Parts: sequence; structure tokens; C-alpha cells
Amino acid sequence: MLEEKNDNLQDADGKLEIENSDSTQDNAIEITEPETTAETSTLETETKVENTAEETETDHQTALDAITNSNAEESEDETLKERHDIPMQDYDTFSLDELVDELKKLISTDKVMSAKDHIEEIKKSFLLQYNHLIEEKKEEFNASKQDPNEEFEYHSPLKSKFDEYYNVFRENRNAHFKHLQTNLKSNLENRLAIVEELKELINPQENIKDTLKHFNDLRERWKNAGSIPKDKYNHVWNNYHFHVENFYDYLHLDREARDLDFKYNLEQKQKIIARVEELVNETDISKSFRELQDLHRIWKEDIGPVSKEHRDVIWNKFSELTKKIHDKREVLFESQRANEVNNLEVKKEIIGKIEVLGTEKVNSHSQWLVQIQKVEALRNEFFAAGKVPSDVNEETWAKFKTAVRNFNSFKNSFYKDIKKDQNDNLNKKMALVAKAKELQESTDFGATTPIMKQIQDEWKQIGHVPKKYSDKIWKEFKDACNHYFDKLKEHKSEENVDEVAAFDNKKAYLDILRAYQLTGDHKTDLDAIKAHIEIWKGYGKVPFSRRHIEGKFNKILDALFEKLSLSKKETEMMRFSNRIDSLSDSNDTRKLDNEKIFLMRKIEEVQNEIFQLENNIQFFANTRNAKKENSIVLEVRKNIAIHKESLDVWKDKLKQLRNLGQE
Repeated sequence: MLEEKNDNLQDADGKLEIENSDSTQDNAIEITEPETTAETSTLETETKVENTAEETETDHQTALDAITNSNAEESEDETLKERHDIPMQDYDTFSLDELVDELKKLISTDKVMSAKDHIEEIKKSFLLQYNHLIEEKKEEFNASKQDPNEEFEYHSPLKSKFDEYYNVFRENRNAHFKHLQTNLKSNLENRLAIVEELKELINPQENIKDTLKHFNDLRERWKNAGSIPKDKYNHVWNNYHFHVENFYDYLHLDREARDLDFKYNLEQKQKIIARVEELVNETDISKSFRELQDLHRIWKEDIGPVSKEHRDVIWNKFSELTKKIHDKREVLFESQRANEVNNLEVKKEIIGKIEVLGTEKVNSHSQWLVQIQKVEALRNEFFAAGKVPSDVNEETWAKFKTAVRNFNSFKNSFYKDIKKDQNDNLNKKMALVAKAKELQESTDFGATTPIMKQIQDEWKQIGHVPKKYSDKIWKEFKDACNHYFDKLKEHKSEENVDEVAAFDNKKAYLDILRAYQLTGDHKTDLDAIKAHIEIWKGYGKVPFSRRHIEGKFNKILDALFEKLSLSKKETEMMRFSNRIDSLSDSNDTRKLDNEKIFLMRKIEEVQNEIFQLENNIQFFANTRNAKKENSIVLEVRKNIAIHKESLDVWKDKLKQLRNLGQE
């Protein structure tokens, strides 16, 4: 089947003449312009018709060029046809993990070039996001590094996987290119040779049947000659079809055979036109265009020319339908461009929100965590928003990076101040660590235990330290404290044995004390009671949970003191002395301090009472009947005497307690 001359094949690559590089071998070729089929009456009418025809021709040519260029590319590498079977997704909306997974899936295809465009889009989207991530990590590193000579390093297993998969694709692609280039050169030489043989067919001296047989052999060889470079595609095909048409039109062939061939070709092209009419109404525009592309390839490469009377009509019909599908495809592209404009507005809004967050001042780590989460969410929204018009893509991306960078700088300035505070806290905690280590071997448990508890409280009051030191100094501090308190626990375990023995001895001694009888001699009995007290104290401390035995001992003493008829002051002082000695032996400094405070308050209270009573006496002394003191005045004087006696007791107790502290 042969292609007709006026199918605009000469113009398929946008040129009206054969390239100069082949002019030598094509001297016999003469390309003629189409004849004028309509007469015009005036020059003005002719001009209007020509202008309209030129505009229509330009519109049709644009549609035809889109088909021809795609076919030229796929003719060079037939595996490119299969790229339409792989949906081109909006990879800008994919996460880094999803992009790596998609790349892994695509490199498994046998047709490496069918996935080429998809893989390059994936690479572009991956590097865009990954480079942005690296910038953020570097800014965080610069904001937190301690050593100015420390170099930034960041290793991502995800990036390693991406590089591994992409290298597989690149190796496969290079191998494919190498094989393809070898074949393209060979195929081009074969096709040029076929064109040369077509030129030689125009020889009236040869037998027509032999010429037709040779002609059909050349057509079969041409069909199976394989791919050629796309930049040679249109030129070589135009030459081939020119000589095919030349063969039909200028030789005296068997007219009956030629007419049958023309009829068959016309029927095939009419079927193509019928299918294209159906494609015009197809809802899937991309699918329609791909099939139209295949139909153009068949029209041009597989079906021969038709008779001259049908050439222009059928080609114009095919061209008009091609333009309709092309126009629908352009509408689709316009819709996609409108979506890109909408995506641009969404991304502008996201950038604006990040810019606002880059100016909102917050004063705590928890609040900054919320701000960081907001920016991360906006960052994900930005990548998920989809493509924007290509002419503003770089500008939009730059604004996004600037907004995020400004936010990070604002955030880092806050953490720089925190870092200074944390370094101060680190110095304070390191001082406590040194103090804890210094005391951890101490055996003066009475003096050391309160200090260890105090530095533990101080530790809790100190704020955060730099994370890189936090675990280390906490372990050192905890180990020192645990070491000391473990020793204290062991010491108390040893003391418990003695305390239990003291309790047993005191329990047995209570029975002896209960059986004790006074002799009646005041001095002898007082000395005996004092001796009992010394024996009791000599047994030592009892376990904390069994200190109730001290109360039993004090009750027996109270009963003995009452029988001795001691003064109230003597009795009170002996009881107080026994109680203070007990607190002193237990090393309970807190209770001793509380007792001292209690005594000082009681002394002040009694002194205030005495002062008030003496004021009252002074009031009565100024009255007219002051010489005759009534019962009320006598009662007041009596109370003053009681309070002064009580005051002496409280002062003696305080003096005794203070003397205890000086011993």
C-alpha cells in the first residue's frame, strides 16, 4: 500500500524542501506545489481565500506536527510506545518513602525507556524534598554544635536506597542506548539504500512484472528495516514516499493492478477515518490521542496511496478530524494548567502561613514543639498540593524555602538562648556531681545524710542541660548518691541489731523499775532514781517502731517523782532533762531544733502575759482605792507570781538545751 503525494508528508518535519545534505543523491526529485482547483474573479477575493486557507493550513499543521513528532520519537525507540501504559502520576505529592518504592517498582520493567520520563520525574521530586531536608538538618546542626571545627554530616538510608535503584536504571539505560545506537545507524543505511533502489525502478526498458515484483520486495524490506534516528525520520520517510508516488504516477504500470491497489488503499483509509470519527467522541482524550497517533503511523507507513481524484478529499477529512482531537487535547491541557494555577494559590497560602509562624514569638520549649508541628504539617501540605505552572515553579520553591529557613532561624535564636541556660545548668549539676562523689565514702552519717538529701533537692530544682550530656551526668550523680545511701543502709542494718538488744534490755528493766520501792529518805531515793535513769540511757537507742517503751519508762518516773514530793520545778526539769537526753542520743537534730523554737515561743508568750498583768496592776494603783487592794488585784498578783515561776522553768529548759548543743 502506498502513500499519496499530497498527504503533506513533505511538511511533516516543518520543512518544505528536502534537506541540502541529501540534495546530491536526490537530483531527480522535484517537489511541486498543489495545483489551484478554484478560479477567482478578483485579486481581493484571491487574497481572502489564500489567507483563510493559510490559517486553516496552519491550524491543521500544528495538529499534524504534534502527531508526527511523537511518532518520530517512538520510531527511534519502539519501547517508548509502552510509556503510555504507565500512568504519569503527580510525584510532587509523594513522600520520600513513596518515591523510593515507586522507583523500585519502575526499574523492574524490561522496557527501560518506557519508564524513563517517570523515573526522571521521580528523581526531580525526590531531590527537591531531600535537599530541603538536608538544609533543615544543617541549620539544626549549626544551631546546636558545640565544637566550631565539627563538620556537618547526615546519612540517610533512604537516600542510599534511592541512589542504588537509580544506578540500576542508569546502567540499564546506558546499555539500551548503546545497543540502540548501533541498530539505528545500520537501519538508516538500509533505508537509504532502499530509497536509492526505488529511484532506479523508473526504467521503461525493464519488464513491468519484474519491476512490480522488485517494487513489492522493496516495500517489504522497508517495513522490516527497523528504527532510525528521530532527527532523520521525516526526511527519510518523505524521500521514500516521494519515490513511491513517483513510481506510481510516472511509470506506465499495469493500470488494472494499480487501480485495484488504489481501491484497496482507499478502503483502508476510509476505515481509519471512520475510527477517528469515533475517537472524536471518546471521553478519554489521552487515550484517543495515542490511538490517533497509531492510526497516523498506519496511514503513513502501512497503507499506500490512493488515486489522485481522492487524495485531497480523504487527506483533508483525516486532517480535519485530527485537528478536532488535537483541539480537545489542548482543552484538556488548559484544564490541567488551570489546576496548576489553583495549586499555585494553595502553595502561596501555605507559604503565607509559614511566614506568619516565623514571626510569632513563643517562650517555652513545649510551645515551640507545637509551632514546629504546625510547620511540618504545612510542609507536607505544600508537597501534597501538586504541580504549579512551570514558569513560576522555581520562584514558588524559592519562596517556600525562604519561609521555612526564616522560621528555623527564628526558632534557633530561641534555642540558642536556651542553650546558654542549659550550659549554666550543666555547670551547676556538675558541681553537685563533684560534691556527691566527694561525700559518697563518708561514714559520718549523721552529718552527711542531710547534705546528700539537700543536694538531691537542689538537683531537682535545676533545669535542663544539653541533651548530649544529660544521661552521662545523671548516671554519675545517681551512682554517687546510691553508693552513699547503700552504705547508710548497711550501717543502719548493723545498728538495728544493737537497737533490738537495747529494746530487750529496757523491756526487762521496766519490770525491775516497777518493783522498785522508795526508802523514804529523800536524798537516797532521788539518787536511786537518777541511777535508774542513767542505767536506762546506757542501754542506748531502740528501733524507731518500738520507741513507745520510752513513754512507759517516763510514766514510772512520774509516779516515783510524785512520791518523792519534789518541787514542781525540780520534777519538770528532771523530766525535761530525760527527754532531751533521749533526743540527743537519737541524733534527731530536727526535733531538737523544733524544741528550741517551742521554748523560745513559750518564753515570749509568758513574758507578754506578765507584761499585760503588770499593766493591769498599774491601772489599779492609780485609782482612789488603790490602798485597799481588793480580791481581783490579789488574784492578778498571784497570777504574776505563777507566770514568773513558769518563766524561770522555760528559761532553764532553754539554757539546758543550748548547753547541750555546745557540748
